[in-house]
Amino acid sequence: MTGPTGPTGPEGIDTTVAHNARVWNYWLGGQDHFEVDARVGAHVTSMFPGIAEVARADRAFLGRAVSHLAGEAGVRQFLDVGTGLPTRDNTHQVAQRLAPDARVVYVDNDPTVLRHARALLAGAPEGATAYLDADAREPEAILRAAGRTLDLERPVAVLLLGVLNFIGDTDEAASIVRRLTAAVPSGSHLVLTHPTLELGGGANEEAMRFWNENATPPITPRPRAEVLRFLDGLELLEPGLVSCSRWRADGDHGAGDVAQFGAVARKP
Repeated sequence: MTGPTGPTGPEGIDTTVAHNARVWNYWLGGQDHFEVDARVGAHVTSMFPGIAEVARADRAFLGRAVSHLAGEAGVRQFLDVGTGLPTRDNTHQVAQRLAPDARVVYVDNDPTVLRHARALLAGAPEGATAYLDADAREPEAILRAAGRTLDLERPVAVLLLGVLNFIGDTDEAASIVRRLTAAVPSGSHLVLTHPTLELGGGANEEAMRFWNENATPPITPRPRAEVLRFLDGLELLEPGLVSCSRWRADGDHGAGDVAQFGAVARKP
């Protein structure tokens, strides 16, 4: 997709403003972005050189968390809100390798992600995958639509990776989490990652300011205490709320902290 920018790209996609899903794809080394995304992504990298490591660590965390849930925890349903662009080891691929009957619903409202949705729907025949074009700020609408694929009376893993940071008001973000987790039964799980200026991320403050002035949607980093609010009433799995690079990491991913919290918690 990389190419000259213009007022709109395919299917009305705005190619004049960098967008998180596409810039994230740039940091992961993908090709599904436009010139403006690469330009902003490169500038952020020049200000905060660790950003690509954050993106890779977040992706690796997804794989470890979903592997644990589909394996040891026996979860067979996943609601992945804020999917992003498809890349290697998407949620359904990780889950269905361990549990071919796993059912996965992806949710995003980025038109670029919608354009690539077919890649998210090619799952194991024993299971099911679906894609919803919806906004995280509308959890009831998400749950209504997800209920066509998932049985919300059985445990569901709700994934919110790098999503709540786009909800600027912490009370609103916490409310979204509560409404999603209230709708699923005991034995369900919440999986989240969230950027922070802690964990060595202080150098990222200026880069985030640049992002918020030049890209969309704007980012709100949060300290540990605020991220813990999103986990109220849930049982944190070991090792708790940590840098996502350290959550149950093997030798390949545990070298050090990245400025991104990660946690998995169970609904009692």
